[in-house]
Amino acid sequence: MQTRKLGNTLEVSTLGFGCMGISQSYGTPLSKTDGIKLVRDAVDRGVTFFDTAEVYGPFANEEVVGEALAPVRERVVIATKFGFDIDFETRENRGVCSRPARIRQAVEGSLKRLRIETIDLLYQHRVDPNVPIEDAAGTVKDLIAEGKVKHFGMSEPGVATLRRAHAVQPVTTLQNEYSLWTRGVETNGILAACDELGIGLVPYSPLGRGFLTGAMSRDTTFDEGDFRRASPRYAPAAMAKNQALVDLLRKVADAKGATPAQIALAWLLAQRSYIVPIPGTTKLHRLEENLGAASVELSAIDLREIEQAAAQIPIEGERYAPAQLAMVGREALPSSL
Repeated sequence: MQTRKLGNTLEVSTLGFGCMGISQSYGTPLSKTDGIKLVRDAVDRGVTFFDTAEVYGPFANEEVVGEALAPVRERVVIATKFGFDIDFETRENRGVCSRPARIRQAVEGSLKRLRIETIDLLYQHRVDPNVPIEDAAGTVKDLIAEGKVKHFGMSEPGVATLRRAHAVQPVTTLQNEYSLWTRGVETNGILAACDELGIGLVPYSPLGRGFLTGAMSRDTTFDEGDFRRASPRYAPAAMAKNQALVDLLRKVADAKGATPAQIALAWLLAQRSYIVPIPGTTKLHRLEENLGAASVELSAIDLREIEQAAAQIPIEGERYAPAQLAMVGREALPSSL
């Protein structure tokens, strides 16, 4: 597989693997054994970039990723995240927290579970509005100086907070939701800031949590524990209206001898040379399908036609329930307070 650079410094496979779904969010998780096998299957197929987080599980996903990648540690880039206050005994998530002491506690736990000495890429998972971003970025800067972290990333910050953090410790990459049906980074200043500051972009949920694959319809039901049950965009009426976007992807895919998922990923790859999507899956055939997107070429004419057609399709429903939506695009407490 070809590679790309995040922040002009961190070289990774053109497509990464988002590991969250192995352990949570989409119904019944994989067993640890099956999860380890799937991660190793991704390595065998050329993936070198793996994304996890302390909060996934919590903790369980890092354990799977750590055990799976231990034999090939020198060949892969491992990204994980801090940013929540998690009770280590009950595993209760008590909300966002980026206090310096909590960041250090999270990093020590992640290093142990991932079986590594240094975290390649450490993201702030969500901005803590009650902690000056200078304090969080400064703590990561110290951890980099100590050799426990190599690169700093952020997920879903506001632009002002991103700039303040970047002034303290350069941000290598952002992880924001971005796909043909979630395009906020194009209008909220995030993509422009990446262009200006030389920051990479790692789109999560690049396939619309499965919807853009064409495998869902208004009749799709979600298992207990699947967070899409509470997401407005996956309500039956919303999925029926949003089907027009899948129809567009399928039309392009048929002409290219590809699948809707591959076109959705290829479209993202064509937006910027520093974009590295991290589609997730629990199925080997879907993993292979996703990786095939790296070989799909969309011409300037293809991209223009997709853009023009997509502009005529209004997307129905918010991408998150209100409580989750409130945590994206946040600005942190001013450092002067």
